[in-house]
Amino acid sequence: MKPELEMLKTKLRATWIAGDFSQIAKAYTKGAEQFVERLHLKPGMTFLDVACGSGNLAIPAARNGATVKGMDIAPAMVEQARENAEREGLQAQFDEGDAEALQYMDESFDVVATMFGAMFAPRPEVTALELLRVCKRGGKLAMANWTPTGFVGQMFKATAAHVPPPPGMPSPVLWGVEEQVRQRLGAGISSLQTNLRYVSFKFPFPPAEVVEHFRNYYGPTQKAFGALDENSQAALRRDLEKLWADHNRMTDGTTDVESEYLEVIATRA
Repeated sequence: MKPELEMLKTKLRATWIAGDFSQIAKAYTKGAEQFVERLHLKPGMTFLDVACGSGNLAIPAARNGATVKGMDIAPAMVEQARENAEREGLQAQFDEGDAEALQYMDESFDVVATMFGAMFAPRPEVTALELLRVCKRGGKLAMANWTPTGFVGQMFKATAAHVPPPPGMPSPVLWGVEEQVRQRLGAGISSLQTNLRYVSFKFPFPPAEVVEHFRNYYGPTQKAFGALDENSQAALRRDLEKLWADHNRMTDGTTDVESEYLEVIATRA
């Protein structure tokens, strides 16, 4: 690896190790279960959850009888995923790893899935090749990727106005654009279906506290605040609070914000 890339990957790993992503992932547990349901898994199918977090896809896949492996760049997430599987008495293997260099053999899985995970790897073309490499021919590659125009895409945009992303790294939300997905997967697939789907972020507290929740637990938000001085932090907080308030569907002091994502279901050629 070139030194610049190695530094970038080290920085990105530190971002996802920061905070406690499981506290964020809880907000779309139901959406993850619905995503897995639409894959129509059958007992014995081999399933890989790439950038698995605390197991939002892997756990429901294991409940359906699939033979499950999951990997994540953050050691704490791998451990939490193991604990969540053990708590339910489910068999699943979780490993620390990199979406750009998956540690699995070619054509190992019937289904390779990732939800709001692999989209954040810095080299999308490399990530696409790896996802396809470990998927069996005729198998499914399933992705859930935030769109540029959806709420989370807008949250990233608001944050980037205060803390620019690393130079040379494509925006992760380009994985939420069908044309980009089709180009990146290229000849590696024989079919591609996409659908716009939605998940709801529901919190029992108002938008201002949601911003603080993300600052405490969501690595990218935590790192963004940490890169700013006090005055700049206050400006970022104002922008994020306004964004959450403007999109909040509740008026009772709680928060319910819907965010769009692109569901990708591809067949490996």
